[in-house]
Amino acid sequence: MDPVKQDDVVLSVKDLTVGFGSNIVLDRLNLDIYRGEILGFVGASGTGKSVLMRTVLRLLPRRAGSIGIFGKDFDKASEAERLALDMKLGVLFQHGALFSSLTVKENIQVPMREYLDLPQAMMDELARLKIELVGLAPEAADKFPSELSGGMIKRAALARALALDPALVFLDEPTSGLDPIGAAEFDELIAKLRDTLGLTVYMVTHDLDSLFSVCDRIAVLGQKKVLVEGTIEDMLAFDDPWVQSYFRGKRARSIVRKT
Repeated sequence: MDPVKQDDVVLSVKDLTVGFGSNIVLDRLNLDIYRGEILGFVGASGTGKSVLMRTVLRLLPRRAGSIGIFGKDFDKASEAERLALDMKLGVLFQHGALFSSLTVKENIQVPMREYLDLPQAMMDELARLKIELVGLAPEAADKFPSELSGGMIKRAALARALALDPALVFLDEPTSGLDPIGAAEFDELIAKLRDTLGLTVYMVTHDLDSLFSVCDRIAVLGQKKVLVEGTIEDMLAFDDPWVQSYFRGKRARSIVRKT
């Protein structure tokens, strides 16, 4: 990715503190995400990766700190500004989180019904376009989640995340549960959508192949903060036992273990 400038920041998290009771999960955490990049966000289990994502999305409360999206502070934004910001965000939750009683087409139309006032025929056409965009067959539109494979569920959930043509997309473990071929194809899809639609992607993942193949930058969560952020080379040079074990361990790519 080309060098970025400060005015390219689309998501800025400053001094964020999140806790549950006496347990502090995130403590004065800072993180910036730049326009057009795919950021891979990693960390040991239980460190708060999903907590951070859900806090940024205002699904969890925070105790301190600020969150800015596209130059706007959510706390200071008007209701109209918050609505406009929400429409710029797309989310793919872990395991897809599709509504089981709705078809793929109807799932994709949920955000449209919530934020837009469109005729049914137009929503049907938009859903068809999103289904095609993520590489699903047209007949998938009328299938229920129970009739889909794991890979199809991920693609259907991604189509729903793209329903409102967002600028910033959050992906929570997008390749979990997929076989290596399916995971690689999904990574390729994310990269293609980023390039063609100009998306910025925040990806919570544990998939080393995703980190190596499609992520422009990586941020590592540990000790309740972002320990390190940068390229694969930055990860390999960072002197921390968990980071070294993760990126140079037995499951890391052999070419990295030899460096």
